[in-house]
Formats: sequence, structure tokens, C-alpha cells
Amino acid sequence: MKPRAKKFLSYYRPYLGLFAADMFCALIVAAISLIFPLLTRYITNTVLVSSQSVQLDLIFQIGLFMVALILIELCCNYFITYKGHSMGVLMEHDMRNELFSHYQKLSFSFYDEQKTGQLMSRLTNDLFTLTELYHHGPEDVVISIIKFFGAFFILLTINVPLTLIVFAVLPVMLVFALYYNRKMEKAFRKNKERVGDINARIEDNLSGIRVVKSFAGENAEMKKFEKENDRYVASRKNSYRIMAAYHSGLNAFTTLITVIVILAGSTFISMEWILLGDLLTYLLYINNLIEPVKKLINFTEQFQEGVTGFQRFMEIMEIEPDIQDKKDAQPLQIRQGAIDFEDVGFHYASSSDYVLRHLSLHVAPGETIALVGSSGAGKTTLCSLIPRFYEVSEGRILIDGQDIRDVTMKSLRQAVGIVQQDVYLFAGNVMDNLRYGCPQASDEEVIAAAKAANAHDFIMELPQGYQTDIGQRGVKLSGGQKQRLSIARVFLKNPPILIFDEATSALDNESEKVVQQSLERLARNRTTFVIAHRLSTIRNAGRILVLTEEGIAEQGTHESLMAQNGVYAHLYQIQFER
Repeated sequence: MKPRAKKFLSYYRPYLGLFAADMFCALIVAAISLIFPLLTRYITNTVLVSSQSVQLDLIFQIGLFMVALILIELCCNYFITYKGHSMGVLMEHDMRNELFSHYQKLSFSFYDEQKTGQLMSRLTNDLFTLTELYHHGPEDVVISIIKFFGAFFILLTINVPLTLIVFAVLPVMLVFALYYNRKMEKAFRKNKERVGDINARIEDNLSGIRVVKSFAGENAEMKKFEKENDRYVASRKNSYRIMAAYHSGLNAFTTLITVIVILAGSTFISMEWILLGDLLTYLLYINNLIEPVKKLINFTEQFQEGVTGFQRFMEIMEIEPDIQDKKDAQPLQIRQGAIDFEDVGFHYASSSDYVLRHLSLHVAPGETIALVGSSGAGKTTLCSLIPRFYEVSEGRILIDGQDIRDVTMKSLRQAVGIVQQDVYLFAGNVMDNLRYGCPQASDEEVIAAAKAANAHDFIMELPQGYQTDIGQRGVKLSGGQKQRLSIARVFLKNPPILIFDEATSALDNESEKVVQQSLERLARNRTTFVIAHRLSTIRNAGRILVLTEEGIAEQGTHESLMAQNGVYAHLYQIQFER
């Protein structure tokens, strides 16, 4: 069995009991549908030609039997519709959990190349169609096969020539269906891609709605959205055009079969090759023959939709995270917090140009290193290598003598606290956002961390204090307030290694002063990397590294670098002159 097919079937495993019950009910429904025409034939050819007393007695008994079959069929159909659909939803739930979990494992390099809307579409829209396929697929196939072959063998017992005439049409019908199935598969895949593009456009617009409004860009955004929406409509129209040809053609074939039965059956009656009651039964079975064909047709459409979604699901699931724990990885043991870069080189997977090359650096325990330089010099990249957001292309990074590739990523990232310029706060209240730094922390520990970050006072001024909802991405707070919450989060995490990525560059002078005090308190006795845009904030750093495209151009204290009158002094003078 192919790996993807095996993977597809594996989602049935937890629900085999429910699946078996669903299939049993489907068998009962299919069997009952085959019994009714036989009862009709019996009444027509046997009961109606008997004496009057026997006729009424038998018709009454057969009627009761039919009512009992209807009640059984009702119960089975109820179970199929309710429990069968529930099984499909549970399987969709499992797949969505698995895909979301896989998203968490993929590295930054993956997300650098992806659109968020497309990833959301794979997690939501693509899996909806799978629910119907997982439930209706096996059930429709079982019912259709039983009805089709059951009707075929019963029809053979009624009249062989008429049956062979009917089945001569079916191969042509099958070729027609297969041809359009292939066309529909391509159309449905294109539809899903277009939905992903629309989601990406919506996500991009809503995330940057404040920028849109500040530049009065609503019309431009509307035009972009209309373009994606028009492409989606064109894709859907194409799929509907194919579906129209598909369904109308198959309906024509099924009607043709009925016409053939009526014409051929009438001819056979005139030649006394078939009884009128048999022709009536034959017409009833033709419905049983055509209905499963239609079900299989609907199944193929459903199958194409579902398989397309499953293929897009597997495209992501088959992407191996490029940064993973080694099989024998051990938890990181922090003894002092010394960090060594040994001949480190790095380039992004999509480019062969090195961002860092032959970089060697020793950072003593508790030392504060400030990184300065022009944009693109590799400051943020260097710091991103420490928690293994990206993997070094050459060389190695050691923490207290341990190669970071030999330790578990969870222990490594627990040891590193990051405060970024672009603060991300989750929708919810203040307490939940702060506790993200340590989920098991008590309320008292959270409040202590907020006080250490100079955040407690403004939090208490909020309408519900720590229980105040701060909105999506913390939109109800100022930049300084959001930054202090992010610092409090790191205080609660209490990591031995810190990275400040231009943490104050977007703040006004008053907010910067308060945040800077919090950062200095946080950095005490911790190994710290500071990426600085405002050079005035790093004058007291233990060591300043000046990065250029050639690597570390200069390093030293503020005073020694100013005395060198080199790159750092030039950058500082430019800012001071402003």
C-alpha cells in the first residue's frame, strides 16, 4: 500500500467500532432497497392472480412487513447520518490537531517562504471536504456496490436479453465519467489554491488595517481583493462548467437507460418474452441500478474534492522540520551561561550568499554584548542562531561547552529569553499573556514579575486590572505598555540568557526610559545580547560589537571605540548630529 493511502486509512483506526456499525447500517439499507421490488413482483405476479380472500390476507401481511422494513431503514439512516457524520468530524478534528502540531515543529525558514492565509486554508477549508469523504465515501461505495450487483443478478433472473441491452450502455457511461473526473480533480485543486490566496489577502489586510487606514489605502486594498476574488470566481466557474457537463451527461445516460428498458420491454411483452409484472419490477430495479451509479458519480466528485484536500494536507505533513532534536539529545545544562561562536557561517536556504562567515566570539557568563551595525549586517541573524530559530551553515555554537545541536530544543529555548521590538501579545487578558512566560506560575509570581518590569502600576489602572482584555495583538495598550508586558513575561520565564532585539527603538523618550530601566534590571547577572538602533542606550554595555558585511569590524567599550574614531564613532556621530 502506498504511504499516502496508508496514512489516509490510518485515521479510521480509533473509530473502527463506529465505522463497523455505520457500514452494517449501510448494508441493511442497501438490502432493504433490493427487497421492495421483489415484494412488488410477488404481489403483481402471484397475489393478484390468486383468489380474493388470499389476496387481501397476503397483501395485509406484506404491507406490515414493508412497514417494519421502513422502520428498520429509518433507524439505520438516522444512525448513518448522525453517528457517521460525527465520525467524520472526529477524524477531521484529529487531522487538524496533527497539522497544527506539525506547524509548531516547522522552523522559521519554512514560514519565511509561506503565506499565512494559505496555511490557514490548509488547516480549515481543505479539511472540511475530508469530513464528508471519510464518512460518505465507504458508505456510498458499499451501498452502491450491493445495490448495483444485487440489482444486476436479480435482473438476470427476470430477463437476460433486456439486462444485457441495459449493460451495453454502462461502459460508455463509465468512460465518460472517468474523463470528466480527471478534469474535475484539476479544477478542484485550483479552487483550493484560490481560496488560500483569498485567505492570504484577507489576513494581510486585516493584520495591517491600521497602515491601510493611515495611508487611505482602502481603495487600493479593495482592488487587490477584487482581483483575488475574481480569480476565485473564474476558477469556480470553470469547475462548475466541468461539473455541468459531467452531471448533465450522466443524467442523460441514466434517462437513456430507462427509455431503452421501456422500449425494449414493450417489444418483449408484445413478443410474450416477458410478463407485465416482470417489466414493472424491472423498471423498479432499474432505479436501484441507476441510483448507485449516481451515488458513485457523486462519490467520485466528493472523492476528488476530498483527495485534493488530503493531498494539500500531506504536502505540509511530509515537510520534515529542518531543525530537529538529535535522537540522543540531552537537556541543556546551564552552569554559568558562557556562549562561544566557533567559526560560524550562515546563509538562508533560499540563497547561497552568506549573511555571516567565519565569525568567532566568546561571551563570558553574565556579560552584556551590544551589537550595532547597518541593516543587513547580520545582527538579528546572529542572535536567532542561539535558540536555533535557524541552523548554522558552518561552525558551531556552544553554551557552557555544549554544542546547541546536541541538546533538546525545548531546554535550549527555555534557557533563552527574547524581548523584541515588535511585541506580540495574544488575544485575552493581561494575566494570561504574562503567564505565557511560565504557565504554572501563581498569581503572586505573575504580579512580582510585572512589578519588576515596571508594569504593575499601569495594569492596576486598567478597568479590570490583570483580568482586562487587551484585544487582538494588544491593540488596547500603548507601545510602552506592551513592551513592559513582554519584559514581565521574560522576568517570569527567568532565563539565564537574554536577547534584546531593538526593544526600545519604537518608543518615545519617556516610555524608553521606563522600559530601559526594566531591561537593565532584567539583564542583571544574565548573559545578554542587545541589538541596538539607538546607540545612546548601549553606552554602558560591557562590550560593543560592530558588525559589517565582512564580520566583526570593531569591538570594545563605548569609550574605546569612540577613541578609535572608526565605524562605531562614525555611526554615533551621525545619530548625535540628528
